[in-house]
Parts: sequence; C-alpha cells; structure tokens
Amino acid sequence: MPLKGYGDGPMKLQTCMDASLAAPGRQSPRVDRPGVAVVDAALQGEWTWTQTPAGAADSPAALSPTLAWSPALVPGTVAGALQAAGRWDDAAPLPLHGHDHWYRVAFTGDGRRILRFNGLATIAEVWLNGRLELSTRHMFVAHEVEVDLSGSNLLHLCFRALDPWLRRQRGPVRWKPRMISPPQLRTVRATLLGHMPGWCPPVHAVGPWRPVELLDPTGDDILHGLRADMWARLHERDGEVSVRLHFAASAPATGAVEISDEAGCQGRGELVRIDRHTLEGTIHVERPRLWWPHTHGEPSLYRVDATIDGRSIPCGRVGFRSVSTECPGDAGAFALRINGERLFCRGACFSSIDLTGLADTDQASRRWLELARAGGMNMVRISGVTCYPGEAFYRICDELGLLVWQDFMFANFDYGSIGPGVGLTEDMTREVGEWLTSTRSHPSIAVACGGSEAEQQAAMLGASRSEWKQPLFDALIPQLVAAHRPDIVYVRNSPNGGAWPFQPDSGVSHYYGVGAYERPLADARLAQVRFASECLAFSNVPCDRTLAEMGSPALHSPRWKATVPRDAGAPWDFEDVRDHYLRTLYDVDPSRLRYEQPQRYLMLSRAVVAEVMSDVFAEWRRVGSDCAGGLIWQFQDLVSGSGWGIVDARGRPKSAWHALRQAWEPLQVLITDEGLNGLHLHVLNETPQPRRLLLELCCLRDGEIVVEKVRHSLRLPAHGAERVEAAALLDRFVDFTYAYRFGPPSHDVVIATLMDENGGEPLSQAVYLPDRRAAALKPPELQAQVERVDDDWWLTITARRFARWVHIEDHAYQATENWFHLGPGCSRRVRLMRDSADTSKVDAVPSGEIYAVNAERSLGYDG
Repeated sequence: MPLKGYGDGPMKLQTCMDASLAAPGRQSPRVDRPGVAVVDAALQGEWTWTQTPAGAADSPAALSPTLAWSPALVPGTVAGALQAAGRWDDAAPLPLHGHDHWYRVAFTGDGRRILRFNGLATIAEVWLNGRLELSTRHMFVAHEVEVDLSGSNLLHLCFRALDPWLRRQRGPVRWKPRMISPPQLRTVRATLLGHMPGWCPPVHAVGPWRPVELLDPTGDDILHGLRADMWARLHERDGEVSVRLHFAASAPATGAVEISDEAGCQGRGELVRIDRHTLEGTIHVERPRLWWPHTHGEPSLYRVDATIDGRSIPCGRVGFRSVSTECPGDAGAFALRINGERLFCRGACFSSIDLTGLADTDQASRRWLELARAGGMNMVRISGVTCYPGEAFYRICDELGLLVWQDFMFANFDYGSIGPGVGLTEDMTREVGEWLTSTRSHPSIAVACGGSEAEQQAAMLGASRSEWKQPLFDALIPQLVAAHRPDIVYVRNSPNGGAWPFQPDSGVSHYYGVGAYERPLADARLAQVRFASECLAFSNVPCDRTLAEMGSPALHSPRWKATVPRDAGAPWDFEDVRDHYLRTLYDVDPSRLRYEQPQRYLMLSRAVVAEVMSDVFAEWRRVGSDCAGGLIWQFQDLVSGSGWGIVDARGRPKSAWHALRQAWEPLQVLITDEGLNGLHLHVLNETPQPRRLLLELCCLRDGEIVVEKVRHSLRLPAHGAERVEAAALLDRFVDFTYAYRFGPPSHDVVIATLMDENGGEPLSQAVYLPDRRAAALKPPELQAQVERVDDDWWLTITARRFARWVHIEDHAYQATENWFHLGPGCSRRVRLMRDSADTSKVDAVPSGEIYAVNAERSLGYDG
C-alpha cells in the first residue's frame, strides 16, 4: 500500500518470545488433515453467542446464568451475528476486542470423536462439557482434538479479548509500522483488517469464522468427513494427477479414481492404502487441454471422481498449466509465463469479499470475481494485510480463468529471528504449510508471496540495509513452497528488487509515482516499471445513485471525508492526489469547482481517474515496454464512499473499472504520445487465434471535421503484437501531438479504431487528445433513444461531434457499457441491466441522465 511514512532511524533487533498457550497436562491438538472437505461433517446444532467483560469468566461454569444469548451463524463472526440481529452499523462498527465472546452449542453423541476447528479468530479456548480441550492464538490454521462424548454434550468456544492480551506483549523491535494499530499485532496470527486507520473500517474479526466439524473415527460410514487432496502437474506434454483421500474412520483397502472432461473419461487410476486413514493414487492424462487465464485462452478444467465401496464421490476439479518466470539475460525483470507464453498481468488487489462475516461461499465470492473477469482482469492479488480467502474463492478463479497472486498474511512488521523454538516459528510453519497443501488443486494460483511491504517498511523507517531481509521470507517460506508447491512462483516480498526494495525498475514494485507522489504521466515510462503488484491508488468517486443512497453528503463534510482513504500521519489524503491531476490535466481549480459546481466537480473527478489509469496501462502494455503487469490498489471499497475501489461497496463499477475494461481487452489498439516522433499505435492480440485486422486512424478538427483518415491492414499471430507509426501511414507531415507548433493545431482529436478485416463493429478503440483541458472541445450535441426488446432495455446514444467520456446515470438500471468516447456521427447501443444492488425498483423503467466531459449540460431520457 502507498504508506510512505519515515521514522527517526534504525531500531533494535526484535525477538518474539511468546510462550505457548498450552497448559500443563492439557490434551495436545491432533495434527490436522490437509485437503478440502468432500463430504459434509459440520457439527449440527443451534449455535448462540454472548459477550462478557474481559476476564469476567474463566470457564463456562463461571458464566452468569442471567446472560442473554443470541442466535449465531457458524461459520461466522461476532460482527456477523450482530448484523443479523440488527445491532450493527457499518458506519460505526462496534469495537469487539475489549470483550470476551462466548459461543455455545448442544449436541448429542457417544464415544470417541474428533472435533475439527477450521478457523478460530483469534485468542480462543475450546471447552467441552466444562473441560478445556484447546487453547490457540492463531486464526489461520485448523485444529483437531480427540474427545470422548457422553450422550448430551455442550460445547463452548471462548474468544478472549484481544486488546488486553496484546497490551501484555513486550519486546524490542527494529521498526514499528505506522499504518497498523496496535503494533503488538505482530505477536499473534490474526488478520490486519480492522486495524489500519485511514482506509479500512475497524471491523474486528472475532469468532469461529470457518466450519466446526465433528468426525467419527469409529463410525460405519467411512465417507463421513472425507477430505480430498489433489495436485495436477505437467510433464512435458502429458499430465499427471495425484489424488489423496483422507478418512476420519479407517480407510478401505482400495478404491478407484477417474478424471474426465466434456468429452468423457480421460484416465483412470487405482487408489491404494498408504496408512490407516489414507488412500492414494495417480492418474495419467495424455496431452491434456491446458488451463489458461481467460484473456489468453480457455481455462480448461477436468473433473475428478473417486469410487469407494461402489459409491461415486465427486472430489473436485483440476487444471493443467505451467508457471514460470524465465527472463534470460535480464536480472531486473519479473514476468510470468503461463504454458510458456509471456503474460501481461492486469487486475486488482482484493481486500475482503465479506469484511463483516468473512464468509466463504460461492455467492459471496462469485459476484465480485465475475466483475473482475468482466472488467478484463486476468489476475487478482490477496495482499498480506488482508485475510486468506476460502475454498470457494479459488475454485471460482479456476472456473473464470483468473490468476491468483497470494500473499501470506505477513505484512509490514519485523517478525524477528526465525529458528527452532523461537517466537512464532512453529505457528508460521504450520500456517504456510497448511495453506500450500490445502490449495494445490487450484490451477489459478500462480504466485505465492512471502508478504507485503516488510522490506519496504524496514527501509523507509530507517533500518540498516542488513536488517531489511528476514529469514521468514528468505528461508522458511521458500523451503515450504519448494517442498509443497514447486509448480508455482515464489516472490520473497511485495515489493522487492533493486537497490531499494521498492525500486520500480527492478523486480516487483508498488508503483505510486503517478498517484500518491503526484508525478506527471510521463513517469509511468521514466520509472521503467517491471511489475507493479500495487499501483494507481486514487480516491475514486462512486456513481450518483450510490452517493444518493449515502444521503448525498456535502463534499467536504466529515461524513464525506471519512470515506476518503489516507495514510496514517500524512497531512494529505487521496482526494488531494486526485485533485492534483484535475488541476494539471484538466486545467480547473478543484476547490473552486467543488463549491461552485459540485456536480461537475464529481464528473471531472471520475473522468480524470479514468483517463490517468487508461494512459498508464497504455504505456505499460505498449509494444517494447518492459512492464509485465500492473495490479490496481484496490478492487472494491469496504464502505460506501470515495474509496480506493474501482468497484463501490454495493458492487457497482466506477468510472475507472469501465475505462480499464477498455484498456485491458485481449484484442486491443493503444496510442502512445512519442513527442517529436508523433503517435505510435500498438495493436495487441493476446488470444490463441491469429487475426486479420483493419486499423483505422482518423484526425478530427472541432470534433467533427475529418482532416485525415487512413486504413491499414495487418495480420497478427496468436499472442502477437505490432507497433505502427502513425507518421508512416500518411503521405504528408501531420503534427499529431502538436509538438512542433507550426501555426494553430490542425486537429483536436485522434481516434484509432481496430476492426476485423471484413469490417463490422469496432473491436477496440483508442483516443488521443493533443489538448487535455476539460474546456478544450466543442459540445458534442448528444441524442438518445430508449427502447425495449422483449424483456431487455436498450439505450442508443448518438453524437454530432466527438463526445469525451460519455457516461450514463440511471435511477434504477446499470449500463453494461459506460465511460466511453463516442466519435462524430457514431452511435453506441447500450444494454441497461437491472441493478442487483437495489431490489426496491423491480418494476421501474429506465430513466436518467447522459453526461459527457465536453457537454454543456446533461441529456435526460425516460423509458
């Protein structure tokens, strides 16, 4: 993240000295089983929850009988339970770390059982029938305990108050990050979400956030609690899948496993017993169809089914692909190769798909990930300051063809020396190993990263160069990745590389030159960015309807400013950054515009971010660029307002999402300003098929008079690209960029259009404006028509003159295309979809306003 606070100098070495929470004589947890649950074994019962003052009850027996218990969802969180009870306000989250929180459930059962807790946040105790069975301080790992049941049973989970526990943690540190509060969080394995003032609301993760299971190791149903661990690998052109089934009860002697796709069975294998609880087998697949990110091919998946005692068990799906970073002869480069093809990775960093409940469901993940794919992304990053997503997240990424860059949850802190018996070493080892083994069936996971900004934080806060690196990232984690997931790429830290660990011209960087550091757009090339795992954080204004649902707060009110992200301790926020580019690119006074024409201020604020992001990615994707990827900080807002997200908290895309969707197309034309060398046109074909294309270049005066127009045919191979100099397409000199300034400019708009060789609708379009000022172009004179075809509504927009950043604000619908340019005499037919974020207007007809940056007023329409 763009935290750039500097400290007073190097600090002393930190050594974590946390003692184990296991009490003498307490039963030790079993080693947990890897793999993904195949057969549901959730503990059945009616869960309830209550809270007490910190330390008020040292056991369930000490709980007051007058306590009020409320229904609770498990898996879930205390915040989720409060929200379900109508006692939660997103605008003012209740502080949860100052109290103890108790869950309880009654259930029946006899004999020896295994209780499996897949995630307890965070200082947690497990009490069964009044006896303490487990104590843990780690929310990211699973725990299993063997217990003896006796008919009617009562299970209590106690989540101790984190704040007083943290206050007791002491120890020297070399640096203390400013963005995370309190700094003692480094001593416990918990998410940092809710602890980063300035951009993340204080929603605290407390509770059994992952499933609680009851397993019967002696039962007759051998499939009860079955878990599957699968791993697909490529050996040259053939594939191999290892399948391991883990049984709670004794495993059968044998079994069988089959892999299939749409065409039917592609391979079979035998399962053999390797220990009391495990069957293992291997399937060979000849020349499998490869899994690709959706921008470069099909994300082909194969179904795996096991047969146990004559019963067919779906185990999940796998995909075959190779991932590497080979960049011969270029030590500073970082570029991913998927199946041997170099990729330009583009996408965004995810914060949380469900900040309140940390839900792991298809419904919670799918709506966001489908928006990511629809926006042209081929990669999403889970940053180390967030939380590991659940199985559903990775499974949907597999299906949609989205690569995953996964940070481990280590960020900014000095984690101290790593060695046997020191500090959190055992916890860290278990966390990393468990994640690696439990997720290895997913072809979407391409990068595992040690963590976020630990090396950068050390350097920027004054630690000496010898202290920047930590054994956690240089030894422990890479050894585990090599042992468990050699098929993915390991990155030590994000960022890292170069003389400074955050240097953009080497390795992986967090690039905020254009953005927080207010550098000119030319810095996107000057910085020689190789791979930006974070970039371009702006305060992005949501659409008018979201603002209306917020109550349309005044633009400089505390309510408005509370949603604008800021760095801790900085005397500026990210709205100031956006205003800088409004001033320098659009030649307006943001403060004056804000109070004289607030609606135009909001419109231009949306437009300038769309323009800046489009230009930066055109620079990075151009032919000849050394940049291999950029991931926006961030994908979605955590609260409604003008946050970093390119999608707002209600799931509505903002202007930046629409602009990037056009800049990230696999079949693309881009324009770069090369100064005295004129304009370069870059035609990209990332698809797996060769294409015959037609490139049209048109120069307009007054936004409507054609002064130059030329067409150029070209053939691009699969995964190919070509650069075309605009000057080479014409027989006479044209000052495309108005760099020579001989007399008045001959044109004010340049449009490059990419079409199929047989014509038809444009495949991609790029626009260049020699004069970017907001007032530079004549009004477009827009016209609109609404029509209904069957059950669908369509809006057709026509412009007499060039229309800059046309956008639609409908009262009940969302435009499937928005924030686009429209050429003179051209029309755009846009489908209007019902707004899934607003179910109160199911019978409404489309009505709203159409805007453009160069329009004097909006154009109303009504269905």
